[in-house]
Amino acid sequence: MKITALLTGKASSTLADKNILPLFNKPLVSYPARAARRSKYISYFYASSDSEKILEIVGRIGYKKILRPEYLARPNSKHVEAIRHALREIERLDKLKPDILIVLLANSAVIKTEWIDICIKEILTNKSVSAVVPVCLDLDRHPFRAKRINKKGFLEPFFDFKNKTISTNRQELEPSYFLCHNFWVLNVKKTIFSKNGQQPWAFMGNNIKPFIIDECCDVHKEEDFKKTEEWIKKYLKK
Repeated sequence: MKITALLTGKASSTLADKNILPLFNKPLVSYPARAARRSKYISYFYASSDSEKILEIVGRIGYKKILRPEYLARPNSKHVEAIRHALREIERLDKLKPDILIVLLANSAVIKTEWIDICIKEILTNKSVSAVVPVCLDLDRHPFRAKRINKKGFLEPFFDFKNKTISTNRQELEPSYFLCHNFWVLNVKKTIFSKNGQQPWAFMGNNIKPFIIDECCDVHKEEDFKKTEEWIKKYLKK
């Protein structure tokens, strides 16, 4: 099995240089990069970015550089298109077609090598699985509690609850899990180029296994950075 890591990150449009900001004297992007490098399963390592700074940092960690075109690095660019572009480049440069792809997101340091390995092993032992992704339980932000603003400016539910009573007690709602944006393990043949998977991440296919973790944080603003620092101090820093 050709098991490949693909780190993805671009020059930030939110917090300036967020992916390379120092966390305990190491760039943020180095945490996911090094976590994957320590995996006992991954043999190939690539990074896709429009940022020379990001590519230079992960290049020193052992990742082959893929310069992402400008049209795939805009705020409204689709992540899956950047992944597909990287896969085409990997095949063009090295004649390599990955069987399992670990997508690493540059702006999340909430990641452990053992998590990556557990998720890879899940696909290796069950070929029907299209993807294994970390998720967090979150009842406070349960979909049934979400509202939207209608054309008249009033709040209304996203769902049609006609003839159905929904408890205001979050503990009485069906458990609600949210995707983490730290890493995803994908069975390439069943995912990346598929258009029939679960929305909105159709590229993950339909047989998605959860890997439940207690907390997750991807960095978009200063508060996220501080939260990540606390997680590192608690779980990684000795």
